[in-house]
Amino acid sequence: MGQRRKSREIALQMLYQMEMTGQPPHVVIDLYYELASADDDKNPDLAKAVRPFAGQLLYGVHAHRDELDQMILAASENWRIERMSIIDRNVLRIALYEMLYCAEIPLKVSINEAIDLGKTFGSPDSGAFINGILDHLLPEANRVREG
Repeated sequence: MGQRRKSREIALQMLYQMEMTGQPPHVVIDLYYELASADDDKNPDLAKAVRPFAGQLLYGVHAHRDELDQMILAASENWRIERMSIIDRNVLRIALYEMLYCAEIPLKVSINEAIDLGKTFGSPDSGAFINGILDHLLPEANRVREG
């Protein structure tokens, strides 16, 4: 598994925890890595490598959540954010954050990674749902990147 993919999985888990507990990012990130330290001992180089991008995603999604949610709502017909599964909405937030604020990552890579995350952690329909919304947001992300 690639470093960025692992970072995305970690960020998704931390965002899930934030929603379930109401804790702020700094508390969630500290607790996550405290609990994950046993796994980190098995592969310390990977553990160190994935943390910066996972943290960027966590703090970035948290800082831009209202903007991201508004864009997701505009792209999703008859869906409120609260009606989406916690996994689906956080996968969408991560992908959209990447699409808008991580210019070094190709847009299609962000979309494909989000679809894979949805398939892995969400429901059987998550991949198609996430793909539909992100495809709808692709032109807007292109406009933002082009400035």
